[in-house]
Amino acid sequence: MKTSQILAAAALSLFAAAGAQAETYEGVNTAVSTKSRDEINAEAVRAASSPNQNVPRGSRGQETVAVSKDRAIVEVEAVRTAYAPDQNVGSGSRVNSKVISNMRHPMDVNVQAQQSSGATAK
Repeated sequence: MKTSQILAAAALSLFAAAGAQAETYEGVNTAVSTKSRDEINAEAVRAASSPNQNVPRGSRGQETVAVSKDRAIVEVEAVRTAYAPDQNVGSGSRVNSKVISNMRHPMDVNVQAQQSSGATAK
């Protein structure tokens, strides 16, 4: 029984010795900067004295937006997407699934119906 206690104490002291190794101190790291201290101070003064720096975004009125498409085109695209039969189906709906739309779009069906009815009326 004493030998098991001695072996346990020896193993514990080996673990303690391995864990007691300290890191070496390499001193304070020096700061690396491309600007001088005076340039940084001048930039801080400019930023601190700028007007309305703490006003939340959107509180000054509407922001301008760059328009890239005509409003009517965007509206038609939105309506077409809203009426798509498989708009809520995504590839992540089921594991390892792929979305292959076999369903005809209702807007296409309506256009074809109007064209076919117009062709027979002539």
